[in-house]
Amino acid sequence: MTPDGRVVERLTLSADTGFTARILTLGGILQEFWMPGTDGGTVNVALGCRTLGDYLEDLGHLGAIVGRYANRIAGGRFVLDGVEHHLSLNEPPNTLHGGDRGFDTYVWELIETDEDPGPGFTLAMMSPDGDQGFPGELEARVRYTLVDNELRIDYHATVDKPTVVNLTSHAYWNLRGEGSGTIEDHVLQIDAGSFTPIDETMIPTGDVADVAGTPLDFREPVSVGAHLHDRDEQLLRAGGYDHNFVLARDGSSVRRAARVVEPRSGRSLEVLTSMPGVQVYTGNQLTEATIGTSGRTYDKHAGIALETQQFPDAPNRPAFPSPVLRPGETLHSTTIYRLAPRGR
Repeated sequence: MTPDGRVVERLTLSADTGFTARILTLGGILQEFWMPGTDGGTVNVALGCRTLGDYLEDLGHLGAIVGRYANRIAGGRFVLDGVEHHLSLNEPPNTLHGGDRGFDTYVWELIETDEDPGPGFTLAMMSPDGDQGFPGELEARVRYTLVDNELRIDYHATVDKPTVVNLTSHAYWNLRGEGSGTIEDHVLQIDAGSFTPIDETMIPTGDVADVAGTPLDFREPVSVGAHLHDRDEQLLRAGGYDHNFVLARDGSSVRRAARVVEPRSGRSLEVLTSMPGVQVYTGNQLTEATIGTSGRTYDKHAGIALETQQFPDAPNRPAFPSPVLRPGETLHSTTIYRLAPRGR
């Protein structure tokens, strides 16, 4: 229970293949994801906090569904249909992941529905008109399903006034096991030939740049740590990787965005999505103050987040894919995390 009396449930999804996901109704948080290990046991490869109190103090959005607008909006403002909207500035001078009280702070409602695919459950929440400065009353639904070795997240949203929406999962992964050290030796491949460069405040400049010849070229598999500490302007600004990669998309079909392999165990993670971008974040602000579910602490680069998304600051960038949602429309996007132990 939260200090203001809200009851938080922990929900479990299990597959006969040995995969198990544990999810909290607070923020729709993916707290744990267990997969078969090489010794016949299981290993938790998702970063998470031990207690509810730790989540309420956590600044890393560990495992949460973030919104109303994931990522950053420059100056905490945008203009929609000629009206300027001012948002809460929780990362001055910008708004990050929806503001001071983003969707990760809500206790979502577990609802029953027979319209969604697969064995799983649906969480719902209502964001009032003016919430953190965003216009329109918005109803969001997120469905988690687990089939075989695939964790699928389906996002839905409707609104009664024009608004901007960007929902994603801020799950962190370490395929060697939660709390086992950094992800610098993980081998990463991203199906993107371009990215959106950032300025000194982590906001896209508006350009779309070629990854060729930069430390952001992951078109072929490269270890995360190969260039993580390069004296490159983009990496120095972010303290590592915290960049939006532009995915090749032909409509709303679900296609692969990225693949990660942990070389010691051979475990792999593929991320498939219908979204136009993926933010690759290497846990640059994680500190030893965060104690994981294993009781071990998380240090810088203890996990990698692959946040499928609309582009950061898209409400202020007409050239980027539009994040606008209007009454009568339904936002729907899908992201799948496909995990495999060695030999699969």
